[in-house]
Amino acid sequence: MAHYFALRSVGLRPTLVALAGAAAITVAAPALAQMAPLAPGEKAPAVVPTEAQEIEKLVRERQFDQALQRADTILARNPRNLQVRFLRAVVLSDTGKTAEATAAFEAMTQEFPELPEPYNNLAVLHAAAGRYDSARALLLRAIEVAPNYITAQENLGDLHMAIAADVYARALKLDPENAVLKSKLQLARDASARLRAAR
Repeated sequence: MAHYFALRSVGLRPTLVALAGAAAITVAAPALAQMAPLAPGEKAPAVVPTEAQEIEKLVRERQFDQALQRADTILARNPRNLQVRFLRAVVLSDTGKTAEATAAFEAMTQEFPELPEPYNNLAVLHAAAGRYDSARALLLRAIEVAPNYITAQENLGDLHMAIAADVYARALKLDPENAVLKSKLQLARDASARLRAAR
């Protein structure tokens, strides 16, 4: 089955570090603006990166194996560290370890059903495998959990476009000379290509 779309997973960007609804587990760096002014010649205290930031740095340096090892070490101590679990699943997904990433995101949807990001990323994996019905259900769940979650809304629109192209292609196999179906399929494919280019 051909795929003419690319849904967007939530990846390693600054907005990820604080997952929606997960403020209780966010470890924030000290707010420098609230610290006392420095005396002349005094050095500012070093800001220690969070465990999630350490993993993000390894990923930016393309040290994926080390990022996974660091995540596993952290999770051995604290298996409910949601940020690290999410980052680990993203790294698994981005490095082609789809089955492991799927299992990781599925576990997060079970343990943290109030968070939309795991549903979204799991939907992306299902859609990439051609499991459109599952992907749609997951995106709808992400939107139910967080109605203002733009990424899931956008992905749902892209998925509907992919479903349309897929249905037109199947219909065209039944009636290969149908000019209207050919035109609709081409329109759907062109729109999907423009959607991908707009990302």
